[in-house]
Amino acid sequence: MESILFHGSNKIISNPTKAGGKVHNDFGQGFYCTPDIELAREWACSKEASAFVNHYSFEPSYTLKVCNLSGTDYHALNWIAVLMANRVFDTPYGVTHEIKEYILSEFLPDLSGVDIIRGYRADDSYFSIAKSFLQGSLTVKWLDRALRLGNLGEQVFLKSQRAFDALVFISSEPVDKSIYYPKRIKRDNDARRAFAQIEGAGMGVDGLFATDILRNKIKNDDIRLR
Repeated sequence: MESILFHGSNKIISNPTKAGGKVHNDFGQGFYCTPDIELAREWACSKEASAFVNHYSFEPSYTLKVCNLSGTDYHALNWIAVLMANRVFDTPYGVTHEIKEYILSEFLPDLSGVDIIRGYRADDSYFSIAKSFLQGSLTVKWLDRALRLGNLGEQVFLKSQRAFDALVFISSEPVDKSIYYPKRIKRDNDARRAFAQIEGAGMGVDGLFATDILRNKIKNDDIRLR
């Protein structure tokens, strides 16, 4: 784990707490960081708000349990299941709702003893990719490829008090929104273009669609998911 982490925000956060995070965020309520200061600068920027990057040292005094959702131990449906468990996914009753419930029951990792989660950040473009999969526009293979091509960055989520105890505020710096807000928009637009280019390929017959997973009761250890 990196010894320096960054958090982009509209304010200086010298004492981050789990309760200070949004409840309906990608991986739940906690504190979201990145080892990439350029990403933190982009994530800090919106049109109206002030922008700061907070710097922290991260030096745990004991071994923390890390779940790396973008690593080889997990696949794209694990990431989607965690996302659906925390973000608001409006799925009408019918097949899409059944798919959502099945993914939550079969592919949601047990995160009860986890201190830190690493994984893709679900900006609007990634959120639309997840929805496209649920609605039958992508196979699992192309869902995974879309996530990797998007280049929206990986976030480090502090989940437990043990993880918070290892985080020490160093300093903060203002971010120039005139530079980094356009960069944020460009990154999101680039991800959308990359997704649009492969969405047609994702409609091919080679691979598992969400309806196939539901109909055939595909399990988490199925080799076709990796």
